[in-house]
Amino acid sequence: METAFPIRKIIHVDMDAYYASVEQLDNPDLAGKPLAVGGGGTRGVVSAASYEARKFGVRSAMSGVIAKKNCPELIFVPPRFERYTEISNIIRKVFFEFTDMVEPLSLDEAYLDVTQNKTGNPSATLLAREIREKIFQKTGLNASAGISVNKFLAKVASDINKPNGQKTIPPEEVIAFLEALDVRKFYGVGKVTREKLYQMGIFTGDDLKAKPLEFLQNNFGKSGQYFYDVVRGINLSEVKSDRTRKSMAAERTFNENITSEVYMLERLENIAKEIERRLDKSNIAGKTITLKIKYSDFSLQTRSKTMPYYIAKADLILQVIQELLYQEKVKESVRLLGISVTNLNNTTADKKEIEPIIEQLKLEF
Repeated sequence: METAFPIRKIIHVDMDAYYASVEQLDNPDLAGKPLAVGGGGTRGVVSAASYEARKFGVRSAMSGVIAKKNCPELIFVPPRFERYTEISNIIRKVFFEFTDMVEPLSLDEAYLDVTQNKTGNPSATLLAREIREKIFQKTGLNASAGISVNKFLAKVASDINKPNGQKTIPPEEVIAFLEALDVRKFYGVGKVTREKLYQMGIFTGDDLKAKPLEFLQNNFGKSGQYFYDVVRGINLSEVKSDRTRKSMAAERTFNENITSEVYMLERLENIAKEIERRLDKSNIAGKTITLKIKYSDFSLQTRSKTMPYYIAKADLILQVIQELLYQEKVKESVRLLGISVTNLNNTTADKKEIEPIIEQLKLEF
């Protein structure tokens, strides 16, 4: 693969059915059974599903009612985010044993740049296997991994041999892999874009590669350049180990719709306390407070106010929220309320960047 752009050694680690796997780990009676983390009632939503449940078509973000219809034997358990965070922290410590270039995407997945790593091992493939083994030793949980020259390819690869497997796409195989890849597997291609591509006769990377840049830009706007580059193995996004949080938010969906502002304030007070706890834990504060209201007809409304100073305490957040709530009359019953804090004081300057390796890598991949 002859290139004039950086070739890195990137690993994408993705825990297998993370929330559900944690529940099965902590409760052996659930092992091997179809399990959903979330609510099974009329308002419930599946947050995560075990592989046993996925065989029946149960997926995250699915209504609990539909999930139960697909799989009558499905077991629902409430989420325990503190526990998921606790184990996630253990997993991240494992990552940092191998490299400081770690970019967490969520509690259960992250990118690692191991081009230069702490072990001196030139093989990203062997490093990924070692990382997965250490995660299992420390937590009892399985992880899958994708290994390649950039973040896009590593993420695609991590899904190929799930669960508890890994896939390497070395430099010399990148172009052939991309040409054979179904366009629905390209990151950023949703249902609408996929159908549009299919209607144009673009089914694979090879089909996409045959289209000139002008054609892609005319039909897909800014995404046109992305499609043009990524199908040629060009993805310059670096692993950012200093990702800065841009917001802090919490929300609650209610079992029964609420019509009284007094009851809404009671719920918002609890949400504000949760926001305070999270801000305090991260040692940050924010200036912009936003109230999120979802009505019974599923329409969504947000109201915001920016303060002249940073706040992090629940009572101050609630003062702003109360003002926003009474800013205008609530138009009908409410099914969800949320609070977010943005414009945070966690921006840092002069971060030291690691220079990308531009030369063609000759070491084992």
